[in-house]
Amino acid sequence: MADMELTLSREIAAAPERVWAIITDLDGTAAVLSGVTRIERLAGPAYGVGTRWRETRTMLGREASEEMEVVGIDEGRSTTIAADAHGVAYRSVLRVEPAAAGTLLTMSFAGTLQSTSWLQRAAARLTSGLGLAATRKAMQQDLDDIAASAERAA
Repeated sequence: MADMELTLSREIAAAPERVWAIITDLDGTAAVLSGVTRIERLAGPAYGVGTRWRETRTMLGREASEEMEVVGIDEGRSTTIAADAHGVAYRSVLRVEPAAAGTLLTMSFAGTLQSTSWLQRAAARLTSGLGLAATRKAMQQDLDDIAASAERAA
């Protein structure tokens, strides 16, 4: 069971294929997502299960880098990305579905505390509200940035 979960959706006036192309273009991510300052590919020449990268983004006014890995793909429909950092296992799923406006893009995020230390768990619970608010803001910005890029190209 996840210690924190969020799901946000956004309708995009562009074809699902266009939205899929944007979310799976790892090398173009920093140009699309305003919160991402750089991407460093670590493994995999294309976008597929096992592709890994270091993503640096600005969160709460500071740069933070996390290593990410594609752990699942349903081609053209969804991709699952995993990261483990600071004692938390993160999973993000992006789903692309046809919709009246063109595409419904849904982003789900879950974080599970891996530590068994009661002190770390207590500290995480005390700060989870701030972390959740910052994560929600970053996810909404990512959805808006993807929509803007897809709609410009449509």
